[in-house]
Amino acid sequence: MISHILAFVIYLGFMIMIGVMYAKKNNSSSDFFLGGRKVGPWMTALSAEASDMSGWLLMGLPGLAYLGGMKEAFWTALGLVIGTYLNWLIVAKPLRKCTIAFGDSITIPEFLTNRFKDKSRVLSTVSVIFIIIFFTIYTASGFVACAKLFNSVFGLSYHTGLIIGVAVILLYTIMGGYLAVCATDFIQGSLMFVACIVAAIVMVVVLGGPSNAIESVAAFSQRAISGEFGDAMQQKFIANQNYGIVPIISALAWGLGYFGMPHILIRFMGIRSNKEVALSRRIATIWVVIAFIGTLIVGSLGTVYLPNILSPNAAETVFSATIQKMFPPFIGGIFLCAILAAAMSTADSQLLVASSAFSQDIFKGLIKKDATTKEVLNISRLAVFIIAAIAFVLSLDENSSIFGLVSYAWAGFGATFGPLILLSLFWRGCTAKGAIAGLITGGVTVVAWHNIPASVCPIFGVYEILPAFILCLVVTVVVSLLDKNKDAQMLEEFDNFKKMPD
Repeated sequence: MISHILAFVIYLGFMIMIGVMYAKKNNSSSDFFLGGRKVGPWMTALSAEASDMSGWLLMGLPGLAYLGGMKEAFWTALGLVIGTYLNWLIVAKPLRKCTIAFGDSITIPEFLTNRFKDKSRVLSTVSVIFIIIFFTIYTASGFVACAKLFNSVFGLSYHTGLIIGVAVILLYTIMGGYLAVCATDFIQGSLMFVACIVAAIVMVVVLGGPSNAIESVAAFSQRAISGEFGDAMQQKFIANQNYGIVPIISALAWGLGYFGMPHILIRFMGIRSNKEVALSRRIATIWVVIAFIGTLIVGSLGTVYLPNILSPNAAETVFSATIQKMFPPFIGGIFLCAILAAAMSTADSQLLVASSAFSQDIFKGLIKKDATTKEVLNISRLAVFIIAAIAFVLSLDENSSIFGLVSYAWAGFGATFGPLILLSLFWRGCTAKGAIAGLITGGVTVVAWHNIPASVCPIFGVYEILPAFILCLVVTVVVSLLDKNKDAQMLEEFDNFKKMPD
């Protein structure tokens, strides 16, 4: 226990130290929110993927695989790998160029406002509202991951662990801004990567190789289905046996979310040069593929590797339980920090993006247009605290599912912003009215679809991101065609952007 505590104290102290170091480098809003567009390819790639995966990579996804949901976990991972690659390939370069061309935008709402010449500021206001709503939910999932980790490792109460995790994340995010977030995410992404690889390899070797491991898992599944481990476990395994085409489509649809993730998109905006995007894409894709393979192995083999059967409510702690069994206390503590890293790397990015959207697009854009840089930074730090406080309240429920919270927020961003980002980069005819209509349609559809049970109609069993993404895209195109783009300045700027060299 003391060794675990020592490892965690060293790690958390190091993260806070990075925040203090970078606090002195924030001389402008661009520095605090976007790192002055001077972040290198390695840090950009690992920061993007670490902030992307969150606590669900090392807790939510392994927990799903542990409960016999290997099929769902596999198809979800496949959809995310495809989405990661396509996002880097299709969006990264054009988005960086376009945000520079249209007013050197440093937030997604500001970019959409500048791109579509929305003088009414309705587009930025609606964008900020959805960003705050869905990021608060997403941030809550990271807080839940921290709380469950501290509870699993140290035996602390859920709420005590929650308070510790929130406090550390707030400290370095408020102090250091974007550069601190990228630096900590780089370290955390590296730690997550190594932990996934080492844990997976050790488990396979201990269980006698791939063939023996697979046979052992299959035998466990049959015992679970027979009811040997209780009714709750039996129901989970039986439910996961009936995995058809609709769930597969829903799982693959996760990949659509990448086109609308503000905390990933800003990594594209902050990279030092478009020439470095290709290297970042390769790094990010390799990281994602290997991390997913390791995670799925740990989750599925955890059923036969761990001596004690985890209950369905504790399934999301399979990775931490595996690490504690696998390594000496101090080394295990370092690797357990990877789980904390996964949660923190996403929560910090989300807090920063949500706060920047409010301070830059609402405070400076609507409330006080002549606000100084210092005032904007102070409001941003205050917004970080307020959003974190709301997420903290949402995290107080000990039975919260990390996977469930991430799923909801992921659909929210993917369906509201994804189609708009794609259309803003590749279609000159898109208009502000079309963007506003599509944004509202996507967000409302996600919320409504999520809260209608499949028992009402089987179609509602489809993951909400797919119908909401399609409706947002269709509505945006239709309204834009009816509105007709007559803004000569917008069309000229778009044409100039397309001519910009890479």
